[in-house]
Amino acid sequence: MCMLGFPLQAQVPEVKWDSHSLIIDGKRIVPVMGEIHYSRIPANEWEREVRKMKEGGVTLIANYVFWNHVEEQEGIFDWSGQRDLRRFLEVCKAEQMPVVLRIGPFCHGEARCGGIPDWVFTKGCKTRDTNETFMKYVDAFYRQIYSQVIGLQWKDGGPIIAAQFDNEQRNGDYLMALKRLALSIGFDLPFYTRTGWPKLTHPVPFGEMIPLYGDYADGFWDRSIEETAGNYYKAFNFKAFRSSTAIASEQLGEQKETIDQASQAYPYFTCELGGGMMTSYHRRVYVYPEDAYSLAIVKLGSGSNLLGYYMYHGGTNPDGKLTYLNENQRTPATNYNDLPVKTYDFQAPLGEFGQKNPHYYMLRKLHLFMHDYAETLAPMEASFPCPQDIEKGDDSRLRWAYRSKGESGFVFINNYERLQNLSDKKGIQFDVCGIEFPRKPMTIPAGTSCIFPVNIDGITYATAQLIAKRDGKIYLEQIKGIPAEICVDGKTLRNVKPKGTERPVYRNIYLVDSETAGRLFLPLRSHEDLAVGATLTKVKEAGASRKITIGVQHVAEAPVDADFEDAAIYTIGLPEGDGRKNRLLQIDYRGDVARLYADGKLIADNFYNGRPFLFGLERLPDTCKQLELRILPLQKDMPVYFPREAQTDKPGEEVIHISTIPL
Repeated sequence: MCMLGFPLQAQVPEVKWDSHSLIIDGKRIVPVMGEIHYSRIPANEWEREVRKMKEGGVTLIANYVFWNHVEEQEGIFDWSGQRDLRRFLEVCKAEQMPVVLRIGPFCHGEARCGGIPDWVFTKGCKTRDTNETFMKYVDAFYRQIYSQVIGLQWKDGGPIIAAQFDNEQRNGDYLMALKRLALSIGFDLPFYTRTGWPKLTHPVPFGEMIPLYGDYADGFWDRSIEETAGNYYKAFNFKAFRSSTAIASEQLGEQKETIDQASQAYPYFTCELGGGMMTSYHRRVYVYPEDAYSLAIVKLGSGSNLLGYYMYHGGTNPDGKLTYLNENQRTPATNYNDLPVKTYDFQAPLGEFGQKNPHYYMLRKLHLFMHDYAETLAPMEASFPCPQDIEKGDDSRLRWAYRSKGESGFVFINNYERLQNLSDKKGIQFDVCGIEFPRKPMTIPAGTSCIFPVNIDGITYATAQLIAKRDGKIYLEQIKGIPAEICVDGKTLRNVKPKGTERPVYRNIYLVDSETAGRLFLPLRSHEDLAVGATLTKVKEAGASRKITIGVQHVAEAPVDADFEDAAIYTIGLPEGDGRKNRLLQIDYRGDVARLYADGKLIADNFYNGRPFLFGLERLPDTCKQLELRILPLQKDMPVYFPREAQTDKPGEEVIHISTIPL
C-alpha cells in the first residue's frame, strides 16, 4: 500500500467532518484531491495513471461524469470502453483511492454544452432548473449513474466517499432538489459537496453540502488578450476570503470579495486549485510549475485543510458519435470559449498522456507534509500579519502567514507572483508562538515559496521546510538560497548542509535538497533513454490564410475542419514495435493551430503557445505507420493572447524539431 493514501479497510472507516477538517476513524486528515476524468483517458491506462496520482501524494480522486459522454443520443446510454464508470471505480477501489463523484447534470469541464447533451436543449425546457421536464431527464441520468455505482459506495466498502451536484450553481433550491433526487434513487454517502462559488441566491441548509473553493494563476476564459489580465494576482496573497473572484468570470461577471459567515462554519476545502490551465483559442495561457506550487502554499497557509487540484491529470476528449465534444462558441449552451477539439492536457502535474511534469514532483513534497502532519496541522488557525489586499505586483513587503495552535505553528512564505518578478526580501525575522527566528535577519530570495516549522517534533524552529516523518525520521528540505538554521534541544545548528537520506544532520533529523525532497520514498528508476527516431517530410505548403472571425462571445473563433484544407501538410514516419512503448512524439513548431491525423482520423490537436505538441505513441495501433501533421500559419495582428514563450514575431509556420521522448 502506498503510504500516502488512507486505506479502504474491511471494516468501513467512519467519516465525519467539523469546522476544521475531515475525520476518518477519529483521526484528522488533510487530503490531497486530484481531478482526473476517466472518460478522457483510455481504459487500459487507468490503473497505471491512478497509481501515478497516488505516488504523487494524491489521497482522494475527483471525477466528473459527463452526461453527453454517455448519453449523446437520447435514451442510448454507452458505458463501454473509456466510458465505463464502474470499471474505473473498481480500479480506484483496488488502488485504495477514495473518490468524490461529480455527477452534474452540468459539469462544465470545458465539455460541449458543459456536459449536457444537445438533445436536451430541443425539449423546450429550461436546463439546470427544477421544472418537471428537465428533472425527468436528470432522473434517468442519475439512475444510470447509480446502476454503475451499486456496491461501490463507501458504506459498502467501495471508494465513493462523496458526490457533488451540478457545478458553479447559484440556486440552492435546485441543488437541494438534485440531492433529494439522488437520495431517493439510492445514493447514500458520508458527505456531499458543492462549489463555493458563485454566491448562492437561495441558501442550502447547513450541513447538507460542504462548499469547496478554488483559485487559478490565470484563466483561458478571460475576455482580455493582455498579459496578466483579470485579478488572478489575488491568488498569490494569503487571505481569509476562501473563494475567488476570477473563476468563471466570463459566465458570472464581476464578483465581490465578501466573506460569507455561514460558510466559515464549514472546513476550508478546495476542489479547483489550478494544477495548470487549458489554452483557449483566444487566450493561450502558459503555466509555470511555480504557479501551482505557490497557489498551494498560499491556500494551505490561509487555512485550507483539503487541497483539490483541477486538473491533476490531463486527458483527451473521446470521440463523439454526432459531434466533437469540446466547448466552442457555436454550441447551444456553455459556448463561452473555443477549446481544442481533442486535447485536454491542462498543463497539469500529470499531462494528457501521463507524462510527469516538473510540478508533479514540486507539489509531491507538500503532499507528503500534508499527510504526515495532518493531525498537527488540521486544528491550527490561520493568522495574517500582512495585508490581505496586496495589489498586483506589489513588491514592498514579504507575503507570509502562519497557522498555530498553542505553542506550535507553521510559517508560510510566498515571495512569488506570476509574471511579476518579485525581488529578494532582506532583513527578515519572524516572531511566531513566542519564538523569534532566525537568530540574525535573513534574505528570502525572489520566487521562494516555503513552510518553516515552529515547536514541531522537538524542533524549536527551522529555516528549512518540513517534508515528512517516517519510521522515527524527520525529513527537512533546504530551500534554495536560504541557509538552513535548525534550533533543537537548546542548540542552534547554523548553515547546515544537506546530507541526503542516509546521514542525519542531527540525531533523527535529515536534510535533503529540493530534488531529493520531491522524490522522497519513490523507487529509483533508470534514466537510460535509447534514441528512437521519427522522420518528417513536408508535402504541401500552406494555402491562403483564413479570416479569423469574432464569435458570439466577442472573442476570436478557432478554425473549423474545412480550414485545414489550406494548412501546411507534413507526414511523420513512426518507429515501430518497442519504439513506441512509453514514448511521446514531440513536435516543436511555430504556427497557429496544429492537428495530427492517423489514417484520416483526427487524433490530437494543439493551440500553439510555445510549448511542444505531444502525442502518446502507445495509443496508436500497430498498423499505423505514419501520421499526418497539418499546421495553420500564424498571421499578423491576431486577436489572440500569446505568452512570452511563443515565437510570434513573423507570420507563417514551421516545424523546428521532431523527436520521440520517454513518457
